[in-house]
Amino acid sequence: MDAVVTPSLAPLITALRAAGYTVVGPTVKDGAVRMAEIESAAELPAGVGDAQEPGAYRLTERDDEMIFGYAASPDSAKRWTQPPRLTLVRARGEEFEEVEPEAPRVALLGLRACDLAAIAVQDRVFLGRHPDGAYRRRREALFLAAVNCAVPGGTCFCASMGTGPKATAGYDLAITELASPHRFLIEPGGDRGAAVLAAVPHGPATDCDHAAALEVSRTAAAHMGRSVDVSGVQQWLPAAHDHPRWADVASRCLSCTNCTMICPTCFCTTMEDITDLSGDVAERSERWDSCFTLDFTELGGAPVRGTALARYRQWLTHKFATWYDQFGVSGCVGCGRCVTWCPTGIDVTEELTCIR
Repeated sequence: MDAVVTPSLAPLITALRAAGYTVVGPTVKDGAVRMAEIESAAELPAGVGDAQEPGAYRLTERDDEMIFGYAASPDSAKRWTQPPRLTLVRARGEEFEEVEPEAPRVALLGLRACDLAAIAVQDRVFLGRHPDGAYRRRREALFLAAVNCAVPGGTCFCASMGTGPKATAGYDLAITELASPHRFLIEPGGDRGAAVLAAVPHGPATDCDHAAALEVSRTAAAHMGRSVDVSGVQQWLPAAHDHPRWADVASRCLSCTNCTMICPTCFCTTMEDITDLSGDVAERSERWDSCFTLDFTELGGAPVRGTALARYRQWLTHKFATWYDQFGVSGCVGCGRCVTWCPTGIDVTEELTCIR
């Protein structure tokens, strides 16, 4: 099926719900554009933009009705591919039961190219290097409706990482929002996307529509908020073990774990055992963890990395350099979330430039 044009996303949301998917899309919530369950196009953030800078985020008003006129949401697909907490085992008295992980049919509407690249990174880990059956079931149940970025944020640098702003693979549908007149060009990525799209009233995409969509991506690529030169990073970053910049950034880092919690590729977890107040029910859960916590890695009962300097150096070096050794790709997709949501405004692109 070829690309089509439609004046509204309302029929798409209806078609996805009719196909049995819970639709999760962008909506204004908690003072930000968040990914949450939506039932209609009226809940989408029409006319809403955002301003993102290191350590700063705020919503803005646009002078048009663009629905995707904002940069990356603080919510990535990781919340659905690898939920923040999963109960694995439950004990009631002397009875133990394994808890079957849920794999709900969810359509993620509004993912960006960087998010698709992050999913591909997690797939390499949980479908390839360390196969995880529960992850596979969740992934197979997800419908990915991506959006080609028109408005990169002040902290975005996906163009530097080769992951955006145009979605090129990994989607069921790819949407480009066009203006004058306001419309949406939608491209199916496979049979599943084509089947949903067939239920949406549409017209064929013209050459003018394709040219306008291409210009959207070109303009976005030319207006990235950040850039970084990562050529040869596998060699020069690990070699900079004793660079004085590590101490400088450690003096600003709070070890709060925001960067790893919001990162769409970080996948570290820990196990946690809890009991209810009566002591009759106990559960073992897997939850997100971070290499910034003091007890994340211990040897002989003592932390392996006892300082913020050592932990930040480990994270940045692993993310940009040694991740290649493990998984063959970079651990960073250039979404800029770690820069925006760092409370002290630490900018990884600035740190890498200084260290280089």
